[in-house]
Amino acid sequence: MRTSLTNIRYIALKEIRTYFSSPMAYVVAAAFLAITGFFFVASVSDAFSEASIRGFAAGAVFFMIFLSPALTMRLLSEEQKLGTLELLMTSPLREIEIVLGKFFAAFAMLAIMIAGTLYYVLVLFLFGVPDLGPVLTGYLGLMLYGSATLAVGLMASAVTPNQLVALVLGAGVLTAFTVIDFVSQRVSGIAAQVIDGFQLGSSFSTSDTSNFGVAEGGHFADFARGIISPGDIAYYISLTVVFLFLAVMLLEMRRWR
Repeated sequence: MRTSLTNIRYIALKEIRTYFSSPMAYVVAAAFLAITGFFFVASVSDAFSEASIRGFAAGAVFFMIFLSPALTMRLLSEEQKLGTLELLMTSPLREIEIVLGKFFAAFAMLAIMIAGTLYYVLVLFLFGVPDLGPVLTGYLGLMLYGSATLAVGLMASAVTPNQLVALVLGAGVLTAFTVIDFVSQRVSGIAAQVIDGFQLGSSFSTSDTSNFGVAEGGHFADFARGIISPGDIAYYISLTVVFLFLAVMLLEMRRWR
């Protein structure tokens, strides 16, 4: 167990150093803060705006559809392209250690980006009286949602040596999980409930344009309202585990080719 944790930590620290030495991470972080800042300003600009993080949280979960695959697209794709993945797999490292190490590195970078949005919370407390409960649950939801999207992106990176293809594939899978509510609206009964239960986090509303048609939905909605639901937590954790497992399986398939 100690060796496994040491290997995971080694890979994670190596990838974190790579993130900070690459301009891509800074570009993605700047874009994330710019977009969430835009949604935050838009949500508090009205005369009777609600002092909460729901405005920028809806924009954040939508942008993560593209941000998470951008953070993870090179993690396994680049290793395959350069041929270094074979070296990793012939070393004492196991596939699960490689996947978890790279996942934790991406999660650390995402956590740093989300931490940058705490400035918005400070502004709320300086100029308003926000309810602390929804703020805390909202950030918990963002972290759980982010872990699920990163797992999807890492799985996509394990599929192909082409980073651009990995980005498109990861974003496509996440988009499918996001717009699945449109499918549920066109069926009825138990099928609609089952399909709607897979909606990841954001939704679109033509009747509510206060946040440019983007609203929190799916399993993220309760977190934004200050409600912690064990079912929502289990959904995000399960999704994370399933896609990390798929990434491990894809690497094991390469070993036996």
